[in-house]
Amino acid sequence: MSARNNEARLGVSNPDADAPIEQLDKSDGFSFVTPTEFVDLPTGGAFYPEGHPLQNQDSIEIRYMTAKDEDILTSQTLLKKGVAIDRLLQNVIVDKSVRVDDLYVGDKNALVVAARITGYGEDYDVSISCPTCGEPNSHVVDLSDLKINKLDETLLEDLNVEKTQGGTFIINLPRSKVNVEVKLLTGRDERNFLVSSENKKKHNLPESVLTDQMKLFITSVNGDEKKDVVSSFVNNMPAYDSRYLRKVYSEITPNVKMECDFVCPECNASSAIDVPFTTAFFWPK
Repeated sequence: MSARNNEARLGVSNPDADAPIEQLDKSDGFSFVTPTEFVDLPTGGAFYPEGHPLQNQDSIEIRYMTAKDEDILTSQTLLKKGVAIDRLLQNVIVDKSVRVDDLYVGDKNALVVAARITGYGEDYDVSISCPTCGEPNSHVVDLSDLKINKLDETLLEDLNVEKTQGGTFIINLPRSKVNVEVKLLTGRDERNFLVSSENKKKHNLPESVLTDQMKLFITSVNGDEKKDVVSSFVNNMPAYDSRYLRKVYSEITPNVKMECDFVCPECNASSAIDVPFTTAFFWPK
């Protein structure tokens, strides 16, 4: 893959012909430069607060993965702590004032895919069970073909979703007729959620993934921001509203669309399927 991909590929812009480079070690009279790429941000920088380095920035520069970065991905200490990928991303981001924890999840996912492409290429081998006949198949996903789901004002109108000046969204639930305000999650939110889920497993507490996640992104219920009010509403929300809320939230969140077209070689059925995120993503054979 060249130092610059064309604009049709996921998350990469090509503002000029000369690829930026990052100077590496010059010891022993040897010097080498690693190419960099600009990755499109699904949020377009629109939701970052004033003073954030990515405010209103539609892309971010990363350098290609190196052999040293692979040390991060194979560090047992970092893997056990669940921070290997975050540490990798922090390493490849050129602007060190940008913190991975402060990235919105959709932007972080775009960096994950772009970093993987620079390190191991576009081809991602996965096993997929055909939705029609159920036959398991090996399939190669071209990661550069993944699309970005950016905020669509028309979609907001169609879904009757209101975007606030603070960068949150107000969704009216069809059964309870309650207005819930939701926010985009950051890398820090995501990490805290995973830590909380792991703690529940360690203490043999019942899993509550769906409600815990909604409590994380819901900021108010009918304008009431108190956490106990949000928690109580989520626990007692009609299942129909819960499903509706999660579906709408997924549709309006700027993110990488982790799905690809699949044609089953057994039954010839074609469908769009979710791309599974497995250990082969950053640890290919």
